[in-house]
Amino acid sequence: MSGFPTPRRAALILLLAAATALAWLGPLDRHAAAQAEDGLKRALISFATARALNAVISVLAGTEVSGGVVVGVKLAPGQVLDPVNDLIERFSNLMLAASIAFGAQLLLMKMGASWVMSALLTLAALAWIVPYWRGRAPPDWLTRVLVALLLVRFILPVAALGSDLAYHAFMAGEYQTSQRGIERSAASLGALGAVELKEKTRWWDVAGKLEEFKQAAEDVVEHSIRLAVVFLLQTVVLPLLVMWLLLRASRLLWLPRQAPPL
Repeated sequence: MSGFPTPRRAALILLLAAATALAWLGPLDRHAAAQAEDGLKRALISFATARALNAVISVLAGTEVSGGVVVGVKLAPGQVLDPVNDLIERFSNLMLAASIAFGAQLLLMKMGASWVMSALLTLAALAWIVPYWRGRAPPDWLTRVLVALLLVRFILPVAALGSDLAYHAFMAGEYQTSQRGIERSAASLGALGAVELKEKTRWWDVAGKLEEFKQAAEDVVEHSIRLAVVFLLQTVVLPLLVMWLLLRASRLLWLPRQAPPL
C-alpha cells in the first residue's frame, strides 16, 4: 500500500536520512578524531616519561652508595630499583601499545569516513527506504547490508566519543595526578643520582639515601599502575563496551520480514 507513511515509518526514514547526512557532513568524525588525537598525545607523553625514567633507573642501578667511615657499609640502589626497572619497562611497552591503539583509531576512522563508504551507505539507505515507504518489508539481505554499513560507518567514532566522555567524566583527574606524580618521581630519582657520593660519605647518610630511593621507587610503582589502568580502560575496555552496546542496539533496526504496520 502506498501513501504517506505512518509516524513510526516516518520516524525511521528520518533517522536513516539523518544518519546519511551525518555520514557526508562528518561532525562526529571530526570530534572523534580530535579526541583520539588528544589521547594519542597523552599516551606519547606517558611513554616519553617512562623511557626517561627507565634510563635514569638503569644508570642508578649501576651505582653504589658507600659509607667510608665504617668498613662494609656499601649498598647499591640497584637492589631497590631493579624490580621497578622491570615494571617501568612493561609500563613503557603498554604506553607504546596505547599510542598505537589511538593511531589505529585515527586511521580506521579516516577509512570509514571516506566518500566511498558514505556513498555505499546512501545507496543502501535509498534502496531500503523505497519499499518501506510504500508499506512493504525491504528484503532481508538489504536490511543486513544497511545495518552492516551503518555499523562500519559509525561504530568507531561513537566508540571513541563514548570512551572519551567516560575519560573526562571519571579518569581525567586520575591521569593528571598520576602523570604529574610519575614525573616528580623521575625528577626525584634523577636528583638523587646526581648527588656525588664519595668514599667520605658518612655511614649514617647511606641509610637515608637508600630510604629516599625506596620512597621514590614506591611512588613510581603506584603512579605507573594507575596510569596503566587509565589507558587500558580508555583504549580497550570502554571502546569494546561501547561497540558491544551498539551491536546490541543495531538489532532494533533488524525489522521483521512482514510488511510494517500502516
